[in-house]
Amino acid sequence: MGSTIHDSPLERFNALAKKIKINHENVDLERLYEAFKFAAEAHQGQTRASGEPFVFHVISVAEILLSLNLDTPSLMAALLHDVVEDTDITLAQLENKFGNEVATLVDSVTKMKAFANLKPDIHGAIKKDGLKAENLRKLLLAMAEDVRVVMIKLADRLHNMRTLGSLSAKKQKLIASETAEIYAPLANRLGIWQLKWELEDLAFRFLDDHNYKKIAKSLAERKVDRDKYIDEVVQIIQENLEKNHIKGEVTGRSKHIYSIWKKMQRKNLGFHQLYDLRAVRIHVDQLKDCYHALGVVHTIWKHIPYEFDDYIATPKENNYQSIHTAVVGPQGKTLEIQIRTYDMHKHAEYGVAAHWRYKEGGKQSGHYEQKIAWLRQLLEWRDEEKNAGDFIDRFKSEVFQDRVYVMTPEGEIIDMPQGATPLDFAFYVHTEVGARCRGAKVNGKMVPLTYELISGEQVHVLTTKNGSPSRDWLNPQLGYLKTSRARAKVRHWFKQQDHEQNLLAGREILEKELHRLGISNISHEKLAHHFHFDKTDHLFAEIGRGEITTGQIASTIQELGGHSDKHKEHHEEPIQQTIELLPQGSGDVTIYGVDNVLTQIAQCCKPVPGDSIIGFITKYRGITIHRSDCHNVQHALEENSERLIEVEWNHEVNQCYTVTIELIAMDRQGLLRDITSILANLEINVLGINTSTNKSDYSARMRLSLEIAGVAQLSRALNRITQLPNVIEVYRVSD
Repeated sequence: MGSTIHDSPLERFNALAKKIKINHENVDLERLYEAFKFAAEAHQGQTRASGEPFVFHVISVAEILLSLNLDTPSLMAALLHDVVEDTDITLAQLENKFGNEVATLVDSVTKMKAFANLKPDIHGAIKKDGLKAENLRKLLLAMAEDVRVVMIKLADRLHNMRTLGSLSAKKQKLIASETAEIYAPLANRLGIWQLKWELEDLAFRFLDDHNYKKIAKSLAERKVDRDKYIDEVVQIIQENLEKNHIKGEVTGRSKHIYSIWKKMQRKNLGFHQLYDLRAVRIHVDQLKDCYHALGVVHTIWKHIPYEFDDYIATPKENNYQSIHTAVVGPQGKTLEIQIRTYDMHKHAEYGVAAHWRYKEGGKQSGHYEQKIAWLRQLLEWRDEEKNAGDFIDRFKSEVFQDRVYVMTPEGEIIDMPQGATPLDFAFYVHTEVGARCRGAKVNGKMVPLTYELISGEQVHVLTTKNGSPSRDWLNPQLGYLKTSRARAKVRHWFKQQDHEQNLLAGREILEKELHRLGISNISHEKLAHHFHFDKTDHLFAEIGRGEITTGQIASTIQELGGHSDKHKEHHEEPIQQTIELLPQGSGDVTIYGVDNVLTQIAQCCKPVPGDSIIGFITKYRGITIHRSDCHNVQHALEENSERLIEVEWNHEVNQCYTVTIELIAMDRQGLLRDITSILANLEINVLGINTSTNKSDYSARMRLSLEIAGVAQLSRALNRITQLPNVIEVYRVSD
């Protein structure tokens, strides 16, 4: 509802009241007016960034909820949702004035401010530690007890997005990112399409203004021709439905800007290559009429292969149901058609809000219960996930990711996050099935356990009688498990195992990783201290249980790299001097007491970020950076210790470094191709390859020179190469 500078709060409320009198007789207008008066008085004198009275915002939130046909307590809570947080009004006063139901809704909406702590960083990624697990649990509990809470919060966010133009560009992007990352997926999960699409479009507008305007302009330019074409299509379909005695309504369907952009990116198409810019929707009374209408449409026009989805037989994760098909329509133009019942349409547009439409008529809504069942399911995790970061990862994985739908051999449909593997599937079926999994067939063919499942596939898990999980499954870089749910079950399994076994396994894993990365001077004690352990045994046990992965170890080494205590024994004070040389050095190290100096990476040991390093002052080439364990440095300690200088990595500089790795394998066809494919996928440049084969035992030895960004990237590469068939060992070497 728009406003002008001449509007008063009362005039705005009267406009809302007029809509209620016309279409929403079930709303208690008298109680709503009392809530409005209370809010207007509490917010007296408060204004928004746009300069308009603050109370305009809460009226707009109530109007959005009215369009979803919510009940009187919800609308009252919308008007009052900011009084406890932004004024001197207490919750007790609110309860005394309006009753427990309204006060509880307001209190729960206030608790949803916890979502504000899940803000993306400058790279658009949400920080795990931004939200405490206990706050999230309380939030989920409030939502599961009364889903109207999250609907009020979604309406609140939608109006904030509509008025985002009044804020600074920095705040606009931050709020838009939060909306795209959290609120739009939440609206989608609850099936409230009416809010979801507008939240997505508004977020896209502020995050990518150029492409938003480009698509909006293209849509506007073709609107007249498109509308004329759609009117013609609607008439043809309507006439054919009547001929076949199908009672139905045919309408044009608008395509939203963000969904257009998303499809352009996903299918790598230009704007004018999209077929579903021209779209119609058919509404019918009964389920059988959906398929009858589909037959009629396919009789009129030829359908396009691979562009058919039956979401009636297999609903989406939010219980969305509809048939989608694409045909070659009049004038040879492609056309998208959706077919659904009126009941399906209500649930598609309003999601859980449709519950109140049934509630008024005294009917029970099974759809409502299905849509919030996942909220209650999340609460069962409280005893499984003790770590806040793991809990939040799991929450995001289950709630905010796209889904895939795969089948068991018996035909049961399993709903999983996108990217899930057959091993994830095994753990979804049952923990014991996952633990004993040793292979999988997809649609009757053997696939690797790292295979990414696609909707519609049938998965058959192959198990062994006395199997147990592998610790490799917990290494995210190997790609065995993509879902937090499955990883939590594997971690729980290892926690149940013998402490001594975990301790020994953890020590072995750590030593093996340090050896592979060529790291020799970062002590176990230093790593243990970084992970907040007093003893190294605690670190080993956590690694053995799978709580700390090799990827985390590599990242920690890179973070700690460059300054081991061993060097300090050889330097009472850093050398204080300035060397007048050109400042065109690598810029990737910081030299204690020295500015504006040329540096270069030593070719004998080729250190990379994550290695413990030391500088050697040369006569004409500035300072050469060596690994601390380099044999040349050891020699210098004996003869030229005064020319050694303390240095550390400059983490702000994004550089590439050369390393050499050596691989031992049983020779086979395609081995080199598989290795270079892994390196290409990791965006690692290969500078040189030297291979040799021993004909007597069919073994192969390869030495590869690579450009990497740091130890963490090297660890990922070594992990993935290790998983290749026939590879025996791969590790870093010095030239």
